[in-house]
Amino acid sequence: MTQQATEKAAAWWRESTIYQIYPRSFADSNGDGIGDLPGITAKLPYVASLGVDIVWISPFFKSPMADFGYDVSDYCDVDPLFGTLEDFDRLLDKAHQLGLKIMIDQVLSHCSDQHPWFVESRQDRSNPKADWFVWADPQPDGTPPNNWLSVFGGSSWQWDARRRQYYLHNFLTSQPDLNFHNPQVQQALLDAMRFWLARGVDGFRLDACNFHFHDRALRSNPPATNRDTKTVQDTNPYGMQAHIYDKTQPENLAFLQRVRALLNEYGAIAIGEVGADDSLAVMAEYTEGDDKLHMAYSFNLLTPSVTAGYIREQVEQYESRVKGGWVSWSVGNHDVARVMSRWGGADATPAFAKMMYALQMALRGTPCLYQGDELGLTEAEIAFEDLQDPYGKTFWPEFKGRDGCRTPMPWQAAAPFAGFSEHKPWLPVPVEHLPKAADQQESDPESVLNYVRHILRWRKQHAVLLHGDIAFADAPEPVLVVRRTLGEQVLFAAFNLSAESVTLNLPKIAATKTMDGVNLPSQRDGTTLTLPAWGGWFGQTA
Repeated sequence: MTQQATEKAAAWWRESTIYQIYPRSFADSNGDGIGDLPGITAKLPYVASLGVDIVWISPFFKSPMADFGYDVSDYCDVDPLFGTLEDFDRLLDKAHQLGLKIMIDQVLSHCSDQHPWFVESRQDRSNPKADWFVWADPQPDGTPPNNWLSVFGGSSWQWDARRRQYYLHNFLTSQPDLNFHNPQVQQALLDAMRFWLARGVDGFRLDACNFHFHDRALRSNPPATNRDTKTVQDTNPYGMQAHIYDKTQPENLAFLQRVRALLNEYGAIAIGEVGADDSLAVMAEYTEGDDKLHMAYSFNLLTPSVTAGYIREQVEQYESRVKGGWVSWSVGNHDVARVMSRWGGADATPAFAKMMYALQMALRGTPCLYQGDELGLTEAEIAFEDLQDPYGKTFWPEFKGRDGCRTPMPWQAAAPFAGFSEHKPWLPVPVEHLPKAADQQESDPESVLNYVRHILRWRKQHAVLLHGDIAFADAPEPVLVVRRTLGEQVLFAAFNLSAESVTLNLPKIAATKTMDGVNLPSQRDGTTLTLPAWGGWFGQTA
């Protein structure tokens, strides 16, 4: 291979699209009301039909399920709820036959309090794993060592009567934080990753990847200068601190380099989830230099509302800091309300969903799609008695948790439980999702589902969208105008982020030709562009 071809092959993930599967809610094969690995395997042809390349599967490891799999009790086995290791091997083989890469979640910063490591660690202060977790003595008055807060509410310190010490938990009390300052901990987690790489996985999504290390001196955090409302809701006091000591420590860079070295042995990739006071700066730092993460994403486009100016600001801030790194822009996942409701509002139409996907394809980076968003699903209203998410139970009713985006995938409108299961599912199937079921959209050429298939493939036909630089042209709200360049190629894309028609004059598009195949409503007359509600337009220089 030529050097250019080698570099292109090495960066295949930059041209890819990621599709996230939340296993509990995707497809149930055994009728227990909970999705599983064989269910995913059966639906992989559907996933492949979308035109995506990488499938990110949320945790399916052994777990007491206090946080539905993000509390791992065995990093190297499948929880019986989801199947067996053999089921995973069959899933992996089927995915590879269909040309799909499999990326699995790795929750390294913390594990379950039922993990054998923690069970041993908490017995006393002298056992072999006594220092595998973050233990600290109380202050003289018995209070926690410092003021650090848990993302899920309250202090991030939990008293343990056996050791008569506090242990750190950045999330639930049943999710103790591992002590990454201990080299044995780092090696044990790298060994667990090697276990899956040896089975053939193509990469990892690293959960809360800036939470690995803590300040050894356990210094208290100062108050936040600007309250964080991106990574947590404004009802959560966690956003009132500047998190400079409890996460995003400089030691993490060396650990990520060890992760990258391991990945390079297998030709695998990693994407990191970054939740920080300045997530964009951390994303840039964690992806620069080709020796840490391949790409990263944050909650910066997972906000409750959005404007064209806000999107521009986030992308420009990242681009001004990035040094050869790569980003994944996501507008939906298992932790936030669905984008149809969050950004589209109560009356969001399929036109909004199509515009949003086209906009996502226009940004520089690897798009990440969340299951069900390709159907234009709205956020579900879950009654308190049906609520499963412990995060939602803590902050109810101001914050209703994450169950509204985790309801079962609707496969067949007329089937019991929308074809997800033959048994009552762990979360109810919203009645309003039935008309949007996959079988209802398959035969409709104008459906959101078929538009997603179309626009994902259309993006891959244009190298400027895959590899080009990004900038923006000035335009009044609610219009976002993106400029992509690759050599002599220049592409402009304009999007109307509102339900009202907009007409504007864009002199910069004078030399462009309107591109076919975008299939969004627009009218152009020279440099005058009219975008109907949720309209969009793409033009390229000849």
